[in-house]
Amino acid sequence: MALFSKKKKEPEKLFEAERMEAKDIVAPASIEIGQNYLKLGEKLVKTYFVFSYPRYLTTGWLSPVINLDIPLDISFFFHPIETGMVLKQLRKKVTEVQAEIMEREEKGLVRDPALETAYRDLEELRDSLQTAQEKMFKFGLYITVYADNQKQLSETETTLRSILESRLIYLKPALYQQKEGFMSSSPYGLDQLQIHTTMNTAPLSSVFPFVSFDLSSNEGILYGINKHNNSLILFDRFTLENANFCLFAKSGAGKSYFVKLEILRSLMAGVDSIVIDPENEYQMLAEAAGGSFFKISLGSENHINPFDLPSPREDEKPEDALRGNIMNLVGLMRIMLGGLNPEEDAIMDRALSETYAAKDITTESDPSSWSQKIPVMSDLEEVLETMEGAQSLVQRLRKFTKGTFANFFNQPSNISMEKSLVVFGIRDMEDELRPMAMFIIMRYIWNAIRAELKKRILVIDEAWWLMQSEDGASFLYGIAKRARKYWLGVTTITQDISDFMKSIYGKPIITNSSLQLLMKQSSATIDVVQKIFNLTEGEKYLLLETPVGEGIFFAGPKHVAIRIVASYTEDQIITSSPEEILKIKQAKKAL
Repeated sequence: MALFSKKKKEPEKLFEAERMEAKDIVAPASIEIGQNYLKLGEKLVKTYFVFSYPRYLTTGWLSPVINLDIPLDISFFFHPIETGMVLKQLRKKVTEVQAEIMEREEKGLVRDPALETAYRDLEELRDSLQTAQEKMFKFGLYITVYADNQKQLSETETTLRSILESRLIYLKPALYQQKEGFMSSSPYGLDQLQIHTTMNTAPLSSVFPFVSFDLSSNEGILYGINKHNNSLILFDRFTLENANFCLFAKSGAGKSYFVKLEILRSLMAGVDSIVIDPENEYQMLAEAAGGSFFKISLGSENHINPFDLPSPREDEKPEDALRGNIMNLVGLMRIMLGGLNPEEDAIMDRALSETYAAKDITTESDPSSWSQKIPVMSDLEEVLETMEGAQSLVQRLRKFTKGTFANFFNQPSNISMEKSLVVFGIRDMEDELRPMAMFIIMRYIWNAIRAELKKRILVIDEAWWLMQSEDGASFLYGIAKRARKYWLGVTTITQDISDFMKSIYGKPIITNSSLQLLMKQSSATIDVVQKIFNLTEGEKYLLLETPVGEGIFFAGPKHVAIRIVASYTEDQIITSSPEEILKIKQAKKAL
């Protein structure tokens, strides 16, 4: 009897989806291999190899390539060479070079410096290898760059060549070996190009690209601790092309604490400081350092006359000083009077000239007598009353000459800037008048700075108040641009970089500052900060999470992570903590 078994039919898998793996997500849609580049999906990829090096390599020479703002892969391959074999080859080479030198001497030929240098280098290398101070390696360096099109690829190649060839380092594209080049620079650990240069340990150590910047010098003051390597950041801001400083941080990050610490230490180094203080935070510092603190408000006894004139310098014509002062005053009037139309602008310019002329302050009069006959705001009002078409100006000006604001704007100056630390506190000034007050104070300070050449720091806290008007921002930019000529370093501080950058002068002020400090930032503004300062993603998140008193310190091309430190005595003088200030006041009362 025959037995038959029925085979069970399996269900068809026609419509069953294949299982997706990680390689399916990572892999490009297509790969096209050309003689000069690869095409991975829509991206062009090109690999280069370095084939020639100079006699000497400086530390961190590869850092400019690593820090380029373009996508690239870099791979190093170190193949050790047996020392005994190298010594045999060197002995043979030394014999050949020495023989050639002796032959040239016998023939009476002029000595060849290249041969003599090669002989010395070979002997030094032999000594180092023999005593195990050095080892020999075959070194391969491959760079793979990515671009969206041929033009971008060409621009990247030009950039790489300019960086490396300026250091006498030369590279070539891996023609007809782009696949091997791409594999060699991918994280497989495969050296498929096999293009090597023989090097000993000393020059090889310079290839290491991750060199932390050091900001320690023999001069200057202590700014803080370098978090990369725990070295001291000792720096003199006046050694850079300009001494200007920009500081951006959210409220409570420690920006005022840092600036007060810099002022205190600069005073000990003989550098004077002038501060525009919007919250009267620097009063305790001024008192402790024996400086002057002037409260500026409508009811204050301290007055600054907007019409004060600078004393012309030896190299400056009196008419230039007078003309420049009138131009600045027109800018102040635009802020005070809520803007001027073209006709009013021309009237105001003429009226200011006539106001000075009425007091015998002209381009022909003796500049040494100017300071005794300076006009005030009411003198300008009298001149405007006699001018046709100035009725609107007179009406708007009256609140500054006879109204509530007259006590501040219509008085002769009665303050002095003789001390090493001078602070102008404007906390009690009404908000609507604060930009005007800052403008007037800055004009007064600028006149004093121009009158006497001295090493100084000018601190403008909450600079965005001044940046609210175009004339105020323009004046601040003018000071920042010209400060270097007067041995001045301008420090601008603000907690809202977005407000600061709304002005057309925001970016130029930053670019005219060789020093910058970024402390803790808010998530709302971090993208703006990242774009302006070209921060990496790591630095971006560092500024979002960094604790109080830490940040990123920029000094010219260098930047380091900084931690600000102060001694106990310094902390007692400069602290902004309400709790600490209350304790200090109670301790003083107890004494």
